[in-house]
Amino acid sequence: MTQKGGRQGPLVADKRYSSSKQPPKKAAPKPRKTRAKKPRPPRRHGPIVGAVVGLVRLIWRIVWGIGWRLAMIVALVVGVATLYFYSTLPDYTQLLDGRTRGSVTMLDDEGKVFAWRGETFGGQIDAKNVSPWLRDAVISTEDRRFYHHFGISPRGIASAMAINLREGRGPFDGNGGSTITQQTAKLLCLGVKFDPKEWKNEAAYEDDCRSGGLRRKIKEVPYAFALELKYTKDQILSIYLNRAYLGAGARGFEAASERYFGISAANVDPQQAAMLAGLLKAPTRYAPTNDLKRSQDRAETVLMLMHEQGYLNDRQYLDARNNPATLSQAAQKRAGGYFADWIMDTIPDFLSRDTTEDVVIKTTLDQRIQTAAEEAMQNVFDNKVKKDSEAEAAIVVMSADGAVRGMVGGRATKVTGAFNHATMAQRQTGSTFKPFVYATALDLGYTPDSMVDDSPLTVKMPGSPDWSPRNYERSYMGPITLTTALEHSVNVATVRVSEAVGREYVIKVAEGFGFAQDLPNLPSVALGVGESDLLDMTGAYAGILNGGSSVQPYGLTSLTLKGDDQPLFGKPGGIGERVISQKAARELTYMMRQVVLHGTGRRANIDGYEIAGKTGTTQSSRDAWFIGFTSDYVVGVWMGNDDNTPLKGVTGGGLPAEIFHETMKRVLDGQPAKPLPAASPAEWQSQSQQYPGQTQSAGGTAPAETRRERRNPSDSILKELLGIFGAN
Repeated sequence: MTQKGGRQGPLVADKRYSSSKQPPKKAAPKPRKTRAKKPRPPRRHGPIVGAVVGLVRLIWRIVWGIGWRLAMIVALVVGVATLYFYSTLPDYTQLLDGRTRGSVTMLDDEGKVFAWRGETFGGQIDAKNVSPWLRDAVISTEDRRFYHHFGISPRGIASAMAINLREGRGPFDGNGGSTITQQTAKLLCLGVKFDPKEWKNEAAYEDDCRSGGLRRKIKEVPYAFALELKYTKDQILSIYLNRAYLGAGARGFEAASERYFGISAANVDPQQAAMLAGLLKAPTRYAPTNDLKRSQDRAETVLMLMHEQGYLNDRQYLDARNNPATLSQAAQKRAGGYFADWIMDTIPDFLSRDTTEDVVIKTTLDQRIQTAAEEAMQNVFDNKVKKDSEAEAAIVVMSADGAVRGMVGGRATKVTGAFNHATMAQRQTGSTFKPFVYATALDLGYTPDSMVDDSPLTVKMPGSPDWSPRNYERSYMGPITLTTALEHSVNVATVRVSEAVGREYVIKVAEGFGFAQDLPNLPSVALGVGESDLLDMTGAYAGILNGGSSVQPYGLTSLTLKGDDQPLFGKPGGIGERVISQKAARELTYMMRQVVLHGTGRRANIDGYEIAGKTGTTQSSRDAWFIGFTSDYVVGVWMGNDDNTPLKGVTGGGLPAEIFHETMKRVLDGQPAKPLPAASPAEWQSQSQQYPGQTQSAGGTAPAETRRERRNPSDSILKELLGIFGAN
């Protein structure tokens, strides 16, 4: 191709290459470079939003900077505290018995346990040798993640705080979310020992140890860590099982199992284990001895937790739920609360309330008789006493040597620490004192058939107004025998006998039989104006039954430190000095038998058994008594109001005699009938009858002859009496 003008133009190739005639070689392609993606530009905010975002970022940097530093400081402090506590922890076996004082265990006359005082420790147990059901029940109830956490459970604490806030409490008030390790730390009081200078008593010390709140939780954490470092999980659980308080004075699961079920903690079944574990929440409230149904309901909740967590299969769960745990026979009875309290009062404090040792006391209590007395009391008050009555009553059952076999100190029979009307209530004795007037006369030679004049009497007392006693019926019987006078509880005749034989001798005989109170040297002493308690009165009647010797009532037969073979001491009471002759005691028993057969005590009689006794009613019916006996047992009954107001329609021959009847009927049930040690009329009918106090005076009928002028006892009786009284 040519251009215009004939000149040939250059070729395209010529233009692409240099003037060199040959084109350049093609260069090798360079590798492609991967370009980094450019970041997206930040989203643009408005000035206000940007300021807020910037402020938040600043605050976060400050918080983070302070927070991790503070966390490091806290961790360091906790670590140092943990190491300190770790260094103070002893061998775990030294921590198993958490009591500050010892206990008292009481055995009945057959050697069976019937009562405990103080905090009983059943002996060291180990998490590995207790019943697996018990171990599982405790873990499922108290700390299901026990074997997996390191001492505390943040999840559990957070859950507890949420529950507290939801129920309107503070975050650290109420549920604590404590692990078993933390609870053990609390039981150990974080290693703080009891100091009487800081706490007024052990109860205040333990309250302080168990107090909640944030400060306590903070202290628990390093101590719990130290426990986890020092001991194995099973050792921590063992400390917990031994130290936990489970109600009724039981410290540890072994003591509680023995207390409630009468078996070792190694042998409890699922329902028993659930009941024991349920006590941990509130030992006193859920104690089965306080409310068995409430305790069983709580145990059902524990069984449900065990089932949910796989510790019980369906069959085991249904079987345990349908057969709830019940108390042992001894725990059901809770026999002898008043008796046990009385025993505690009769021994030194350092061996009872303040003992640092475990003490075992063998007693005279007969649980069959104790139950008989409790049932008799309940029966009479349920069926024969008005529902709104506030009257109280007491019963003492005693053997002839003074051994107390049963005691009920109030109409509430199954209590502990209550006012004991049998031992603490000092009351006028009324006509129950009269047998000691006749005991004096019989010992001085009178016989049951000796005569006394029941006619108006005025006794002159130097320096005081004359006194004229009156009979209850406001009538007089004239000449009557001593037996008739006692049988119908004739006041005037009794005063005449007392003045004839010498009231000072009557007082000495009564004191010889055990009256602790000073008796007034007044003519009215014959009618029981002196005061005594039911225990001493029953003991005095035991002296009549045993043939005329005094007794000191007792309930303890031996006291031994647990683990020792030799007792520290034996029984402190029993039969003492002779007070009246055996002949006089036998004659008096005959007279008191007539009281029950024909006189004021007829309601006390029991067909087929020989019973002697005496009624008593004090001025304005403030107190009513009946005390009587068979050949083996003496039963004393008192009834009255705590405020000393008069009883309504009650005399000794009424409700007290019926309580006696109900008690003795149960005591004698199944026992063979035995004759009383009573004299027969043939034994004294050959003796001459005496007729004290018949001489008339201008001022009325009064004893004109002294005891020495009227009495004609044998020389041996006189010598015996003077020897007893120490007279010249």
